[in-house]
Amino acid sequence: MKHDTLAEAGLSYGLCRYGNSRLLFRGPRKPLEGRYIAFVGGTETYGKFIERPFPALVEEALGERCVNFGCVNASIDAFMNEPVIQSACQEATMSVVQIMGAQNLSNRFYTVHPRRNDRFLRASTVLKAIFPEVDFSDICFTRHLLTELHGVAPDRFSIIVTELQQAWVARMRSFLSEIGPRAVLLWFADHLPSDSPWEERPDPFRAEPLFVTRKMVDSLRPLVRGVVMAQPSARALSRRSTGLVHSSMRSTAAAELLGPAAHAEAAEALATSLRAALH
Repeated sequence: MKHDTLAEAGLSYGLCRYGNSRLLFRGPRKPLEGRYIAFVGGTETYGKFIERPFPALVEEALGERCVNFGCVNASIDAFMNEPVIQSACQEATMSVVQIMGAQNLSNRFYTVHPRRNDRFLRASTVLKAIFPEVDFSDICFTRHLLTELHGVAPDRFSIIVTELQQAWVARMRSFLSEIGPRAVLLWFADHLPSDSPWEERPDPFRAEPLFVTRKMVDSLRPLVRGVVMAQPSARALSRRSTGLVHSSMRSTAAAELLGPAAHAEAAEALATSLRAALH
């Protein structure tokens, strides 16, 4: 993928691998011995277009080595398939697991790429039977798929949402149980989790983490040390694009992301929570 191989207008991600993992992570590569904090997550954890994403800022604030295992567009599926990353989290002093959306999970209705989780691979026979009017041959991405299904039949679409939510909870519980109790969940979004219908939000298919409700997050609390809610302030949101590093061709993609000011606030909230857990 382009984000794996190219720098963003002078911003180098210093890509690296850990062990025999097939995933590429943001560097510099850190040793996995002794004390360190592992960060698992998606685009925000990776820090796309961000010179110093929140894992780097937490490292500076705490003086603890922080290893960034973030992957662009990842769901928890990317890490469920990586024993190296699970082992690294088990050995870590603490782990921070970003709450990622449910749309990029393989499930009973469709399969996603095991590493590039936003890539739609195939529809199941069940999904084809529920949506016989949809031509899946030209669909390459999960968000395109879901937008198409919802547009065709909003009433039938609720079946898909329920399946994704159930798969998300099961997958998250499995991953958190595997890595052990020294973990903190991170909600990093421009809104707080809610149990109100997902479609009530403005531009609902862009509301990350997609389909994740407060009830779903609360169900995971017994498995972790805590949940950090990092909702950027109005000031940080007003400076959303300030300090992002990208080419003019990537302006649209960059506009959807939280900027350096939001990362600084998330790092502060995380550092406070982790400091209490570490001492």
